[in-house]
Amino acid sequence: MVKEPRPGRVKTRLGRDIGYTASAWWFRHQTRALLRRIQDPRWCVVLAVSPDREGLQSRIWPPALPRIPQGAGNLGDRMTRMMRAAPPGPVCVIGADVPGISKAAIWRAFLALGGKDAVFGPALDGGYWLVGVRNSAAVPSGLFAGVRWSTQHALTDSVRSLGGSSVAYVDELQDVDTIADLARIGGAAPRAKGASPGIFSDQ
Repeated sequence: MVKEPRPGRVKTRLGRDIGYTASAWWFRHQTRALLRRIQDPRWCVVLAVSPDREGLQSRIWPPALPRIPQGAGNLGDRMTRMMRAAPPGPVCVIGADVPGISKAAIWRAFLALGGKDAVFGPALDGGYWLVGVRNSAAVPSGLFAGVRWSTQHALTDSVRSLGGSSVAYVDELQDVDTIADLARIGGAAPRAKGASPGIFSDQ
């Protein structure tokens, strides 16, 4: 799931730390690197884009990758819609702001769906970078109902929404929402051209 990387539209919490232009730049380059890294013949990568029209027409993302609009609603509504749009069989949805995502981690998630109804890749902040279900044609009703998004309860709430479905967990990874998160992964904060060290321009 990707957003068009425009200043003020993506990574706004990070933008408050380093400037909205710098945070959009970081997201754009992070996402492009991620898309190169996760290409694999074992699955099909599809971009779920937002905003719908702008994302479908964007020249930023690789033109060879199929795209579908995320549509309206909260994050749970949109992820459910993306899962149900996939061909019958296992499907995983990932975020684009986690530098540690690898093909090996995604493959472990698909393998876990061989014996479980759902799988999550936890994030260190209580959310998750991956969610998957065994069969896109039978996404559990009520999935993501009552989830407190953008809180430390997101993963716990999402698992609870599955009721009695069996759940597996794979790699716990660090997503990037703040400059402190960048520091944890050893990443340097992007800097606008011509700016002084530690000063980031929103213009």
